[in-house]
Amino acid sequence: MMKSVTLLSSLVFMAILHMGCNQGSSSEQGQNSEGKKLVVGATMLSMQNEFIVNVADEMEKKANESNVELIVVDAERSPLKQVEQVESFIAQKVDAIILNPCEVEASSPAVTKAMAAKIPIINVNSATSAKPTAFVGSDDVESGRIAMKYIAEKLGGKGNVVMMHGLMGQAAQIQREQGAQEILKQYPNMKLLAHQTAGWDRAKGMALMENWIQSYGNQINAVFAQNDEMGMGAVKALTDAGLKNKVIVVSIDAIPDALQAVKKGTLDATVFQNAQQQGSKAIETAIRIAKGESYEKETLIPFQLVTKENLAKFLN
Repeated sequence: MMKSVTLLSSLVFMAILHMGCNQGSSSEQGQNSEGKKLVVGATMLSMQNEFIVNVADEMEKKANESNVELIVVDAERSPLKQVEQVESFIAQKVDAIILNPCEVEASSPAVTKAMAAKIPIINVNSATSAKPTAFVGSDDVESGRIAMKYIAEKLGGKGNVVMMHGLMGQAAQIQREQGAQEILKQYPNMKLLAHQTAGWDRAKGMALMENWIQSYGNQINAVFAQNDEMGMGAVKALTDAGLKNKVIVVSIDAIPDALQAVKKGTLDATVFQNAQQQGSKAIETAIRIAKGESYEKETLIPFQLVTKENLAKFLN
């Protein structure tokens, strides 16, 4: 009898021990080497920008799933404010920092300061000239090529194009222009009639398009807007002027508004940038680095052209 009780006690003890091990492994994914909950600070370019909000939402979701505390702050398009926010994260001794840079050069001191403080810093969606610990995003040159190639094919290789830039000096603006210019060089009968910044903003995109309509009128054959917000502004201005059916408009990001506009036929195409993967992979990378695990120094998520033909797979 004593033997069976002892055996039973041992089995119960082993079961409890086993349960304890299992529970530990599931909750430990968000813990640092001292067993404390990991804290990640994230500074985002602008929470007025729908795509950036989508990335931040995915980061929140992944952080919650991984039992990580995520502190998200809005840089409000100010690189100076962004650098101060990173200094604040360093003072708080966070385990990792995620930077969604406002500018290539002006946001670089944020990276330098974090690296000097030995806190891993992960750039998400956009680059800086200072090299971070890791980068998660997409190749913006590729998106510019995809958009301009579609325009060139639709115009049969000849016509006048206007290009709306994002915030000047930001990586996406520089690289999307680079990709578009590469394609334009291949089509000598395509002319860049005008190009100017509308700061990633819908209202500014609309105002700029209204100015171009006044200046060039029927000479404009296509618009390449470096993001959907500006593209939607251009569509509104062209529609109001009764010119939309004569002008091709292509933009980048595939935000819900843009997908609906492609469905309606007011926006000819958009280029899908995967906010869900950028957000979740940024958090995954931050956790891996903070825990001293192996990680990818560069995670590139491909862009995809979205037209009426393949729209269904991008609509939720």
